[in-house]
Amino acid sequence: MEFVTELIPRLVVADGAGAVAFYQRALGAAEGKRYTDVAGRIVHTELTIGSSRIHLKDEDGGDRAPTSLGGTPVIMHLGVTDADMAAKALVEAGATVVFPVADHGYGMKDGRFADPYGHLWIVSEPIVES
Repeated sequence: MEFVTELIPRLVVADGAGAVAFYQRALGAAEGKRYTDVAGRIVHTELTIGSSRIHLKDEDGGDRAPTSLGGTPVIMHLGVTDADMAAKALVEAGATVVFPVADHGYGMKDGRFADPYGHLWIVSEPIVES
């Protein structure tokens, strides 16, 4: 039985405006309509990164950011055409290297990064056998 039409991650962050700017610089994200509360906190925005979308919001009493929780067990996986270029963009925008980009025996060149908002990202490109 098929009833799921899509899966869109919703990232909760402590500084929504800063996170949007980071994802724009690091990943070329395009922001859709932003909704804020009376205090100016983001309650919902949609970012398009490549052909994928994520939703993003500022933390509040019910939803907490990884930086407030001491980390996250979730890792976002980005399929990219150039893992080295993606890694460079992430680091230049403020991410830290968790595992550097390297070729792996499972046919992928990838690395892991932590963004300044507590979310983890893998950038991964297939290794083309010649």
